[in-house]
Amino acid sequence: MSETQQPLIELDLEGSRISLLGTAHVSRVSAESVRQLLQSGRFDAVAVELCPSRYNAMLNPDVLAQMDLFRVFREGKAMLVMANLALGAYQQRMADQFGIQPGEEFRVAIEQARAAGYPVMLIDREVATTLKRTIARVRWWQRLEVVGLLLASVISKEQVSEEEIERLKEGDMLESAFGQFAEQSAEIFQPLVAERDRYMAARLRQEVRSQGPEQLLVVVGAGHLKGMAEALQQPLADPEAVITELDQMPRKGSRWLSYLPWLIVTLVVGGFAIGFSRSPNLGWSLVADWVLINGGLSALGALLAAAHPLTVLTAFLAAPLTSLNPTIGAGMVTAAAEVYLRKPRVGDFSRLRQDTTALRGWWQNRVSRTLLVFLFSTLGSAVGTYVAGFRIFDKLAG
Repeated sequence: MSETQQPLIELDLEGSRISLLGTAHVSRVSAESVRQLLQSGRFDAVAVELCPSRYNAMLNPDVLAQMDLFRVFREGKAMLVMANLALGAYQQRMADQFGIQPGEEFRVAIEQARAAGYPVMLIDREVATTLKRTIARVRWWQRLEVVGLLLASVISKEQVSEEEIERLKEGDMLESAFGQFAEQSAEIFQPLVAERDRYMAARLRQEVRSQGPEQLLVVVGAGHLKGMAEALQQPLADPEAVITELDQMPRKGSRWLSYLPWLIVTLVVGGFAIGFSRSPNLGWSLVADWVLINGGLSALGALLAAAHPLTVLTAFLAAPLTSLNPTIGAGMVTAAAEVYLRKPRVGDFSRLRQDTTALRGWWQNRVSRTLLVFLFSTLGSAVGTYVAGFRIFDKLAG
């Protein structure tokens, strides 16, 4: 522990003295420790565990109010937005419990550095890249586990004592917790923690070589201290190569998986053709099953999301058609309908982060409810595709 009672590792890096300060992101003590260190006059530069998008969101609280929902759905970023909201919900609740903003230590570091004229270095990887690389590494059932963990963070009402928050910064406990997490899910641990340790260490080398600070304070979550220190103590000639490697979007799965949706469409349409070739009654019966099951389950999903009645009807009509065209998802159509029928107000965007800290808030806020409409109607259509498909081939085989 340092004189500030926070985990602190000091080391030399290519002529600069680096001080790695471990923090908890909803801790008043962490924020005050950052303030004390920067007011000591020891440092001439600051680095923080933020990526450009998180930095902009922190400095511009109205960034969510500027979100273009249509663009979010069109670019396939709805799940990413939902994941970010869910990830922030638990942290926001703890912050509200202790009367402190999430990431207050970063805000203090930025404000103090600006006041003193120090450069502020953003060293973390873009959160979107981290989430995409995480999802790409896990199997489909593990993705359900990740979704379950995110949902649990929203539903949980557990109160955490401030003493427990502070104990999170005791290195051995935190490293032990991460070690246990790694054993249970190494696929998740690597992109969420280990890769970011390497990435931030490489970014620090970049900044040190370009700006050459004498004394650099690095403010990061305590769980990154050990990994970053180990990476910084290893020789690295080309940090840019590490950054490029870890910034790569994940490769898509096997090529045949990209053809799977079209294969399903071919089988379903082929089933219709076989049915009509046997008898018109059988053919129309198969089509009716497809519409009722696929459209019904998608409409049920929209209904569970408390969508507008016309959006529910849209889900019922659109899902059987979009399921035969993999380039358009049912969720995109239903979300567009919901936005048109219940256009989110400015207040919905401004309250979005706060509303999503409670489960009922996801349904009360028009923005998050539209995201739920997208998610639930998409899931309903996906389940309906397989259920209806098996029903069709069961009839053909009967």
